[in-house]
Amino acid sequence: MTKKELRQKYKYLRQELSIEEIEDMSLAIANRLLTLDIWNNIYFHLFLTMESQKEVHTDVILNILAGKDKEVIVSRSDFTSCMMVHYLLTDNTKLVLSEYGIPEPVEGIEVPSNKMDVVFVPLLGFDARGHRVGYGKGFYDRFLTGCKPGVIKIGLSFFEAEPDAIPHNDTDVALDYCVTPERVYRFGV
Repeated sequence: MTKKELRQKYKYLRQELSIEEIEDMSLAIANRLLTLDIWNNIYFHLFLTMESQKEVHTDVILNILAGKDKEVIVSRSDFTSCMMVHYLLTDNTKLVLSEYGIPEPVEGIEVPSNKMDVVFVPLLGFDARGHRVGYGKGFYDRFLTGCKPGVIKIGLSFFEAEPDAIPHNDTDVALDYCVTPERVYRFGV
């Protein structure tokens, strides 16, 4: 399948999920994350859920991070440059929905990409080698390229790995892990 076909497939599969299924699966994913050896790190980049896209609900992960006293970083996307600006999430951070339905910080303390220890990556689908299909704009590939060597890249998915390899090129950044409600996939770590 092409990336375009995979995007269509997973967008359709997500739209078929009920709110209850999304909540249950999101909780299962958060519980599986607790089994990973990542919790000694400090700076965690977390995407905030786009409800309209029926993404994994990351509010449970946010609560885990807060309970473990971690520094949480969230981003604002610039659709002109396809780049993201990252901000420390604090009690004073004001979030607004962008025109694309993405909860984003209005302003705050900027954090450079090379400060991230762990990045939770949104995706539509992935394969058994850690390659993923995102929304097609390359935001996360650009962001991950600017992170320090050794940053831990964790995809979150409601669905299991694609049986066939996903087409990829030199600018696509592979994941280290992908967590689903059923299991944790490990890639080259």
